Amino acid sequence: MGECFAPDGARNAAKGNEVAAIPTNLPQEQNSFVGRELELDKLRELLGVTRALTLCGTGGIGKTRLALQVLAAVADEFPDGVWLVELGDLQQPDLVVSRVAAVVGVGEEPGRPLLETLADALRPRRLLLALDNCEHLIDACARVCQRLLASSPGLRVMATSREPLRVAAETVWQVRRLSVAPGGAAVAPEDASRYEAIRLFAARAAASLPGFTIGPANVTAVAALCRALDGVPLAIELAAAWVRTLSVEQIAARLPDRFGLLTTGNRTAPPRQRTLRAAMDWSYELLTPSEQVLLRRLSVFVGWSLEMAEQVCSGDGLPAGDVLDLLASLVDKSLVVLEPEVLGEARYRMLDTIREYAAERLADAGESVACHHRLRDYTVALAEHNLAIGMAQVTAPWSDRVDVFRRYDVDGGNVLQVLSQCLADGDAETGLRVCTAVRPCWIVRGTFAEGGEWLDSLLAIAAPAVPIGVQGAALVGRAQLALPSAPAEAESFAGAGLALCRAAGDEWWTASALNLLSEIALHTGRTDEAAVAADEALSIAQAAGDGWNEGYALGVRAAIAALAGRLREAEQLAKSSISIMRRIDQNWGVARALLGLGDLARLRGDPGGAHARYLEALAILREIDARPDIARCLAGLARVALDLGSIGQARQHLAESIRLSHSTGSRIGVARGLETFAALAGAEDRPELAVLLTAAASALREAAGFPALSGARAERYLAPARRLGEPAIGRLWARGLAMSSDEAVALALGTPQAEAGGGRDTTILAAVGAYQVAAAPPGTLTPREREVAALVAGGSSNKAIAEELVISPATAARHVANILAKLGFSSRAQIAAWAADKQLDLTGPAASSQPRFDARRELPDPVARS
Repeated sequence: MGECFAPDGARNAAKGNEVAAIPTNLPQEQNSFVGRELELDKLRELLGVTRALTLCGTGGIGKTRLALQVLAAVADEFPDGVWLVELGDLQQPDLVVSRVAAVVGVGEEPGRPLLETLADALRPRRLLLALDNCEHLIDACARVCQRLLASSPGLRVMATSREPLRVAAETVWQVRRLSVAPGGAAVAPEDASRYEAIRLFAARAAASLPGFTIGPANVTAVAALCRALDGVPLAIELAAAWVRTLSVEQIAARLPDRFGLLTTGNRTAPPRQRTLRAAMDWSYELLTPSEQVLLRRLSVFVGWSLEMAEQVCSGDGLPAGDVLDLLASLVDKSLVVLEPEVLGEARYRMLDTIREYAAERLADAGESVACHHRLRDYTVALAEHNLAIGMAQVTAPWSDRVDVFRRYDVDGGNVLQVLSQCLADGDAETGLRVCTAVRPCWIVRGTFAEGGEWLDSLLAIAAPAVPIGVQGAALVGRAQLALPSAPAEAESFAGAGLALCRAAGDEWWTASALNLLSEIALHTGRTDEAAVAADEALSIAQAAGDGWNEGYALGVRAAIAALAGRLREAEQLAKSSISIMRRIDQNWGVARALLGLGDLARLRGDPGGAHARYLEALAILREIDARPDIARCLAGLARVALDLGSIGQARQHLAESIRLSHSTGSRIGVARGLETFAALAGAEDRPELAVLLTAAASALREAAGFPALSGARAERYLAPARRLGEPAIGRLWARGLAMSSDEAVALALGTPQAEAGGGRDTTILAAVGAYQVAAAPPGTLTPREREVAALVAGGSSNKAIAEELVISPATAARHVANILAKLGFSSRAQIAAWAADKQLDLTGPAASSQPRFDARRELPDPVARS
């Protein structure tokens, strides 16, 4: 994936204040589209007057190709894009909403139904959503469409299905067969192009055999062939592929016996079985025995590479060395589709109709169970191998670790198919092993709820024979997935998992469980418990040579030190964590530690250092498309720019961050973004906007069940508005509380007022290029406050400070309070640690900028969860 806030390579990074349209994810078509000109025009018109349009028809009739043409033709009419959702490989109805959300770039939100998050995210958009192959998930598709259409006035839905969705306001379009020449009449070569089926055959035959044309010698045979195939596009394309081997007359001569059943058999059979099945039978039986074996075995895949086919489909009379040639032959005969390369390997898939037919042939051959078991065994072995690579349990370069995440993106369909089979078979052990192995991919993509649901279903299977080590690792993984939304539940899972991992003697997972319990304790304010667990995890990891958990434990200890105000110790621990992660080539852990160092740099008044840390982390996070972390990183860059007074730079980073959070449905990300936009509004001298955005953020936090904005931070955002008077602030606050998330984000992204003189931003941005701090930025301690800070660092009480500086104790107390507010601290110990860490000239003038955020609330976890 490219930009972090749109899926499938979408590129909608905003430039300045311009909001770029979300692009389409429509695939590039492999060949020309033939015929259906009148249908295209009519369907374009229908999309202007109906909100739900379903293209219905038998399998192979061309519903998907027609839909793609219509979608491409109307794309410019939908500023938020045209999105295609492929459902043919999805077997579980409850995952329809997950698939739709993934395509449009909406992430899961802990503790909230994904459909509600998706509906909220789509409400302000004008887009066209296309659901392809709905028939086997018809009820789930109907429910999702009905909910989204009811809440999103700018949404249009197109579906392809063998039956209507039967939702309100649905228009059903029956996709007809291609026109064929009437029987019993001769067709002149010059008239052949009048018939769509003949035109399609001619185009595909010419692609298969360059130079092929329709003339007097073959026009009658072509017309008869297309008529016998009933004008079904897929059947015609399959027939046309054989012109390299057979003449048209030979192809046509083979059809009468194949379709004899259609004239004498059961006329009440479904249309797909009356036409396309006959075409598939004919095409299948023209294959060599080895080609037939490979075709039917390939049906177990959603998509595959050559290596996967060789591993899973060979054996029992099919040598692995023959697979390449056989696969190439199936591609030539249009039974297998060659896809674009992924990770340097060609990818393949079958059209859904062919895959279904091949799966039936696999069952008829008595090979279905064996082939699915081979796919299961291959998947679990590959997933566990990838886990070892991804989490640095084995030596490998970072590029190989990045490929683990990219590979899951293309093979996820096979993984979910295997998990479904494990559930159906009651195979808890294999399912749990697969979930444990792909868990890092779920975490980095933020699909916590999906992973949790799979683990819950598999853990619920009564399977006492599952090894305790497998159970323990699965419980720890479940805890990691639960942590963002339910810390108490996560602690319960982690505690149970830790006991089993200890009993199994699994040091890696024992250290992982301890690190997780340490993190949970840290997040719930039990720093002593956190330190004990982190120390034990560190000890176990170091003894076992486990770099990942060693680096993780050091990162947790860094966070503990930071919360205690021991900033220099925190920095040293975080750097040690980075050193370990770099030694084992695990840059995901490096990036998360860099985020912590960036925040520490801001806390210490070092915007240049913070900027460098964030940028270094961002490059890594984009490699693996860790969108939640990317949004946090961009927000950090925005705060650095804001600390420096670089309004334009802050707005650019913050706009991308909040767009990402908003498009993925992350309400806490939006709330934090609105708060930073409020600070930005204060810097722009727009106090009214600062109040509105702060109130909107507060309302969003409350609605989502997140911790309320602290009074100190709220006051910082509201301080510029105090001159307006309390009644005015009260009215603005009420308006902000009533705003929706969509309205608040739109308000935040509005064009800022022009600066007086027109050049302030340009001047500041030039200085920010080298990250030079202005002489007196907001929040700088006064010389007197610096003297007080030095005395606090020396252990002086307010009374002792008053005596030393010849001021009253009340004045000394006020100075200490001002210092705490400016530095965002809550204790004298933090002031003392900061003063010692800065190594200030305690008698010199104030010269350093101070951060303007609450370290306790805004300091992120220094490392990633494993």
